Amino acid sequence: MNLNYSQADYVFDVVKEQIFSEDAVKIIRSLLAVQNIYLSATREIETKLENLNDEFKYTMDRNPIHQIKTRVKTPDSIVEKLSRKGYEISVESARKNLNDIAGVRVICSYINDIYMIADLLTSQDDIQLLKTTDYIENPKPNGYRSLHLIVTVPVFLSKKKERVKAEIQIRTIAMDFWASLEHELAYKIRNASHHEISAELKSCADVIASTDLRMQKLYNRMRGLSSNPAR
Repeated sequence: MNLNYSQADYVFDVVKEQIFSEDAVKIIRSLLAVQNIYLSATREIETKLENLNDEFKYTMDRNPIHQIKTRVKTPDSIVEKLSRKGYEISVESARKNLNDIAGVRVICSYINDIYMIADLLTSQDDIQLLKTTDYIENPKPNGYRSLHLIVTVPVFLSKKKERVKAEIQIRTIAMDFWASLEHELAYKIRNASHHEISAELKSCADVIASTDLRMQKLYNRMRGLSSNPAR
């Protein structure tokens, strides 16, 4: 079940006295408030990306961005990750140590679009780039490919402005297809054929990467033909 901030807050109010200690109630209440701030951060980034995509639609007659997805970690997910990484469980610890409470996934048509969108977004005055991890040039051992950016974006509240961290993942449609299915299958791999299946997934990732490169070359060729019509 997916709950928005208001719904989650309401459900929490109903059950808090029956389930949680007073200290736990304070932590979860604070995390719910943080969740709302990070939701605002995803909206800020999403708007910037939509503006870029709209500009390309009118100036270049194409949309480099196929889809934008956003999500904010739930309080239980935040607590689980802090605990798993050995960090103190508190709002301050979450904000300091977790870069992906706010997540934005950008799905592009072509590889070159990934780097173009990343450059255009991070060149904006109010976006601060903290870290870039290029899993396209350097894929993970399992074959995962994507460009990851850690940024901060200003969120304007009623009485102050805060800079909030967010993780942006930018990938092609093909990369997203593989990552989605790999994530689903990973939960089901619990038997002796684990290594065989992992090797097959890696092989599929390599085939998809090769196809991405071929599609990029085909697009470049078609663009060259359209800009230099035969006489």
